Amino acid sequence: MYNYIYDTETGGLLLNTSPMQFSKEPRPVYYKELDLLGFDKYWDYEKQDALPYMWAEANKYYYFGRLVAQTKGGSLYAAPELEIKEEIGEKLRTVDIDRMLEKNADFLQILEQETVKKIYDVWNRYKGKLDIFHVAFSGGKDSIVLLDLVKKALPKDEFVVVFGDTQMEFPDTYDVIDKIEEQCKADGIRFYRAKSHMEAKESWRTFGPPSRRIRWCCTVLKTAPVMKLLRDELKSRRVVMLTGVRAEESLQRSDYEEFSMGKKVSGQYSFHPILDWNAQEIYLHIYNNGLIFNNAYKSGFNRVGCLVCPNSSGKHEYLKRLCCTEETDAYLDIIADTTTKDLSGRNRESFLENGGWKMRTTGHELTVTKRRIEFNETKKAFEIELDEYLPRWSVWYTAIGRLAQISEKEFELEYKGVYYKALLKENSGKYVFTVNATRTSKDAVDFIHYLRAVFIKTYYCIGCGDCVAECPFNNIAQGHNEVIFDGKCTRCRACLKMNNGCTYYDSIKGIKGVKQMTGLNRYLSVGVKDEWIRSFFANGSEPGARKTDVMYAFLSDAGVLKQKKFTPLGEKIKQIGLFETTSWAIMLCELVYSPAFNWFMKNIPFGTPYTFDDLNVALDGLVTDKAKREFWNGFKQILDTMPYGYEMRFGVPDIEKKFDKNGEEKKKLLSITRWNWVSPSPLVVLYSLYKFAEACGDYYEFTINRLLNYNIDSDGISPTQIFGIEENELKTILRGLSVSKPDFVTTKFTHDLDTISLNENRTASDVLALL
Repeated sequence: MYNYIYDTETGGLLLNTSPMQFSKEPRPVYYKELDLLGFDKYWDYEKQDALPYMWAEANKYYYFGRLVAQTKGGSLYAAPELEIKEEIGEKLRTVDIDRMLEKNADFLQILEQETVKKIYDVWNRYKGKLDIFHVAFSGGKDSIVLLDLVKKALPKDEFVVVFGDTQMEFPDTYDVIDKIEEQCKADGIRFYRAKSHMEAKESWRTFGPPSRRIRWCCTVLKTAPVMKLLRDELKSRRVVMLTGVRAEESLQRSDYEEFSMGKKVSGQYSFHPILDWNAQEIYLHIYNNGLIFNNAYKSGFNRVGCLVCPNSSGKHEYLKRLCCTEETDAYLDIIADTTTKDLSGRNRESFLENGGWKMRTTGHELTVTKRRIEFNETKKAFEIELDEYLPRWSVWYTAIGRLAQISEKEFELEYKGVYYKALLKENSGKYVFTVNATRTSKDAVDFIHYLRAVFIKTYYCIGCGDCVAECPFNNIAQGHNEVIFDGKCTRCRACLKMNNGCTYYDSIKGIKGVKQMTGLNRYLSVGVKDEWIRSFFANGSEPGARKTDVMYAFLSDAGVLKQKKFTPLGEKIKQIGLFETTSWAIMLCELVYSPAFNWFMKNIPFGTPYTFDDLNVALDGLVTDKAKREFWNGFKQILDTMPYGYEMRFGVPDIEKKFDKNGEEKKKLLSITRWNWVSPSPLVVLYSLYKFAEACGDYYEFTINRLLNYNIDSDGISPTQIFGIEENELKTILRGLSVSKPDFVTTKFTHDLDTISLNENRTASDVLALL
């Protein structure tokens, strides 16, 4: 909420109301961090941990307002390099906390009062409508502040505190939990610990290590146990979860709504009272109120989640292993044991240090991968190949509709009043379950999707409990390696809408027919430059030699050329002109269906710098080293010169530019970060929706959730995946289009139900005429 400057008098922070472009997330620095990183070789200070000596912003260290040092690099096995900016010619002085708090008193009072009132108002509005208010407590700084504010806002018997124990927390965090539990007990506040029935290390061996794309750990080890506790022990189904989520912690969280329903768990309201708080306000509130301080922060951590996490990197991985070697190495051993990669010699250390395990998007490189079923679609039917026949699929079918068994191998499946015939055939010990369903309507598409989920759950369920937590009506119970319906299923189908139908399957699923990839290096190392495209459109000029071939390949992928002649799309782009971002955006809607851009879009995450090391790990064994380098250097040119980089932010390049002895500029691509397109054109979104529908087999009716679900096997690419459009922004765009272009699209958004209908008599080409 407030900006800050460093105070040269106190060595602390001074809040102010000036605009802040982005938060630098300052944190106090104690002697333990200085010792661990080796600053004791350069500076003199007392070994006391009552008061901090300075502040850090990421890797930069500020002492009484002066930048005195910064760190560079660091990894699991290597300490970060220290760069001393100033030789401090005195024994380090501590931050004057008391004086700093005096100077910020007015700001802190306003901040606390506004947030306490906000919490009270939400409680007052919903207290008679919902079962329970629960504070999600993690032991970190944000949840410590949240709990303090809730205690000041609400009666002590009107909320509970729940710690979701992943079994992978810092030892210091467990110390905090013990102290908070004692405090709550003394204050008459109910405090609970929720823990999965699966032991953490066992779950890592079963699911395979989590990755940045496959975060099963959060749901299985935290969310599901918490929801089970609330529903089973506290008999609470309608829940408001108060969290310490803050927008400035990550790109994803910056788009959170302060109060929402069912975004994380079906049937649960989420309330983020300190969503707009910054790190500086969090620490000042802790100091001002004498709250418990998690000592892990004193060792240099800016966040205290799990000890081994796919989102952790650099200096923090080094510190985690340094501080908790035995605990960390136990999980590193599991990572090594569950990969099919060659870890002989130094390969093991390199694989773990470079974070290769963090980048997986499927289970094809895991030793635990199992293929028990295959799905095939023909023009006449949907087929499921099974390694054995398990009749209990009929139990899960309850969530879809009514089922009638005509004979031992014949079934009639009902969904929304439509009946489908199913036939089971056996051949040489293999089974094929065939249903006369094809993607002829939205309901038929949904039916196939749900039926797929039913068989996945039947054949892959290991009883992790995630489905139990997903049911908003508490109608699913946990059995041994199975779930049990209580006969009250409302067919909300929340349990079938999970990623790929099952959290376990989503993690260990293999890739059918994994083989060498082709086309990723289509643009070679020369890439394509903006100026070549503009010159070609203006007067047909070519850049010459290999550059010409690469340019033609790019323009063909963009749908602009066919056999070196302009297509109708190309003629339209010429008419609009390349000075319009719309032209480039339309071409991007075509490019994402080509191998290079498609892989780029699906594998480079939003908001996280992606390096060549990440690429090297992700494509290990799938393409040659030369192809990797050509892909990387080709996109360096594309992103640095075209609007896809800095303007549309499809991939923002971090480029180091130098001049050689001949004065020629040399560029080195350090990393790529995907961000959302700030102002997406509604007509471009409409064009991409028609491309999506046509690629999905003329599937013209779908939902918002379908567009936001990238785990479904599909040939169509959603505009949200291309441009990083969030749900609320997409709804706004679609509402506007349904008003301005009702002949192309209509929408219906009511509560949790939504329908997007495209005119099946229109095409993507027709949208071009609107531009």
